[in-house]
Amino acid sequence: MKGHLERARSAADETFGWRRPWSGSTAREGVWSNLRSADVLLLQLVPDAEAVGRAGEVMALVKRHLDKDNPQRVRLAQRIRHLVSGDLTPSDRELMVRALDGAYSNLDAELARVRSLRNILWTATFVVLLGVASLALYGWFSPSSLSLCFTPKAGAGDAHVMQVVCPSKDYPTATAGRSASDHALPRDILTVEIAGLAGAALTVIASLRRIRGTSSPYMLPLASAVLKFPTGALSAFLGVLLIRGAFVPGLSDLDSRAQVLAWAAVFGAAQHLVTRLVDERAQMTLSEVGQFTGATVDPETVAVREGEREGEVGAPGSPVAGGPGESTDGEPGGSSAGQRTQVGPA
Repeated sequence: MKGHLERARSAADETFGWRRPWSGSTAREGVWSNLRSADVLLLQLVPDAEAVGRAGEVMALVKRHLDKDNPQRVRLAQRIRHLVSGDLTPSDRELMVRALDGAYSNLDAELARVRSLRNILWTATFVVLLGVASLALYGWFSPSSLSLCFTPKAGAGDAHVMQVVCPSKDYPTATAGRSASDHALPRDILTVEIAGLAGAALTVIASLRRIRGTSSPYMLPLASAVLKFPTGALSAFLGVLLIRGAFVPGLSDLDSRAQVLAWAAVFGAAQHLVTRLVDERAQMTLSEVGQFTGATVDPETVAVREGEREGEVGAPGSPVAGGPGESTDGEPGGSSAGQRTQVGPA
């Protein structure tokens, strides 16, 4: 126990410096994991009265972190009425210790899954942001290579004049002999990406209504929301690029700079069609932490009913049972009518 407490103290006092964004959460998990291990050892040493007092707490933790068909949970549910009434045997204490240890182990695994998904989301955000910044930088130094300019129509009354529409500027009287890419400006791609960011911001605000608070120490909903911003900028660029390439029927030529920016914002908001799957995965992972689990067959309920039946055996006017799990007709797990009740594994 002392070793667990020392390791928890050491992890809590560690500052990590520049490594804190990567190592801080792992150390925090180490602190709680060692404290839980010390709590399990402490349950082995406390007096019987204190162990009886913790029976309800242990049962609550077991119900949150162990499946209903888990043998330790089933057996503990069968003995819980005896434990809270003060009937504690050495085997009952050992059962409580093993069940508590199993619940804490499952809790550590659940939090580790949340941390892993959080790290994946932050890594994905960084990679997408790096790609968006690289596109903007490339467009700044070579604007004609990734031109997002359109030529909707020729100039009115002059065959030597044409209209060129770029994300950053309109050219209503451009020379007809020049390509639209020659009018591209270094800030065109950046302008489209900013419009995509604005569209993504609307979806982030809309998604806040579905975000629920969590007791998990990791800000998984925040990581999921931040991913939408660079994804919106990237989808805006790709969407406008597809329109310029006549990939979308009927949208091969946009008539004004305002239309280009409007479609960029629409494509930026459309990233929600992809990132909503990430939101659902994040919410599902958070809901698995401490979720009350179920099973097709509920052996815990069967065990509790069996325990109630055992308690009724000693009632006035009924024969005395030969031991736990025996019915009045001498058959384990049977009833007075000779019926058998299936009990989960002990």
